[in-house]
Amino acid sequence: MSYSVGQVAGFAGVTVRTLHHYDEIGLLVPGERSHTGHRRYGDDALDRLQQILFYRELGFPLDEVAALLDDPDADPQAHLRRQHELLTARIGTLQKMAAAVAHAMEARRMDVRLTPEEKFEVFGGFDPDRYADEAAERWGGTDAYQESRRRTAAYTKDDWKRLTAEFDAIHRRMAELLGQGVPADSEAAMDVAEEHRRFIGGAYYDCTYEIHTGLGEMYVADERFTATYEAIRPGLAVYMRDAMLANAVRNA
Repeated sequence: MSYSVGQVAGFAGVTVRTLHHYDEIGLLVPGERSHTGHRRYGDDALDRLQQILFYRELGFPLDEVAALLDDPDADPQAHLRRQHELLTARIGTLQKMAAAVAHAMEARRMDVRLTPEEKFEVFGGFDPDRYADEAAERWGGTDAYQESRRRTAAYTKDDWKRLTAEFDAIHRRMAELLGQGVPADSEAAMDVAEEHRRFIGGAYYDCTYEIHTGLGEMYVADERFTATYEAIRPGLAVYMRDAMLANAVRNA
């Protein structure tokens, strides 16, 4: 029995575009074509797609996934055992990280005038004042920091919830591109990077391309920022940095 590309996309929770991309790079080639030329996938292809998605979830780049799956000496059962071990290790790490660091980036630049109860409600138990002194020490003399303080002073609890939801949505879109194997310097990734820059400019301070690329470097250099993005999707911190830099070059 074989399945159409749309059916397989539905089974696997990926986009048709992702399957087309995997076909184009030779990672997942459909076993047959219909008489009209449409892709058809059999059980062997579905098994391979499952393996691909396991490795992608673990953060492996597409070229490394291809090398692993195309190894003639590899045992499919060994792949599953290895993936199980890696996933089990990651679960413990992510559980420890999730509660405290999900909003670390936002918290570091905030001067939030909320009650303690409201702060914990907004940030799920993460105290926004935790990094206030550090933020003031590192950036207190900059125009961007002062502008951010002026703007955020009047923000309400609902404002913070809305901004957090909007920022999270941008990060999810970038993570989806990473998961699909879309290059960081692609138009799609650069467009999301530009949306990210404009969001910061609209909500906090004038975020020039120079400032934006500096933020990207910090996402990789500062382990707390890195942890925030890695909790969304492994490899996202580097992917964000590269997309932000590519976007700045595009607009130079």
